[in-house]
Amino acid sequence: MARRYDPERRQRIIDAAIRVVADQGIGGLSHRTVAAEADVPLGSTTYHFSTLDELTVAALRQANENGSAFFAERLDGGGDLAADVARAIGEWIARERRWVEVEYELYLAALRRPAMRPVAAEWGREFVERLTARTDPVTAKALVALVDGICLQVLLTGADYDEEYAREALSRVVRAP
Repeated sequence: MARRYDPERRQRIIDAAIRVVADQGIGGLSHRTVAAEADVPLGSTTYHFSTLDELTVAALRQANENGSAFFAERLDGGGDLAADVARAIGEWIARERRWVEVEYELYLAALRRPAMRPVAAEWGREFVERLTARTDPVTAKALVALVDGICLQVLLTGADYDEEYAREALSRVVRAP
């Protein structure tokens, strides 16, 4: 049988993995569930990603890239850094809450999957680098930690995002001596 040329298959498998995590959680992620979601033979998933860790790393890397691009568009200006970050968080959660949940679920999966840890760390480093263009490195790291905490609290509690609270908390970090 002739092999069908499908240059987008690898990307479709990654996209399917992200949809599986969105629908079933990280526990539902398997080569079989991803193959079914991507509508590809099971052998295609194992051809492109020999282990589940490889597939999960690829999904996390894509999630990181999407999150980085989102914040890059909103934080490259000047002005009030705390207000800009608070507004960006609000837009991110309001516009893409399901995607944010998937990103954090993949990010936190690195707690149990060491192969994912370097990729999980990339998100923080990239965000710190972006913020360092507008503040010092220590403040940038503290802002990233606070952003993660605020986002996780909103996602875990189902509460509405409070932009005013976030702006005030972020401002305190920015103003700290």
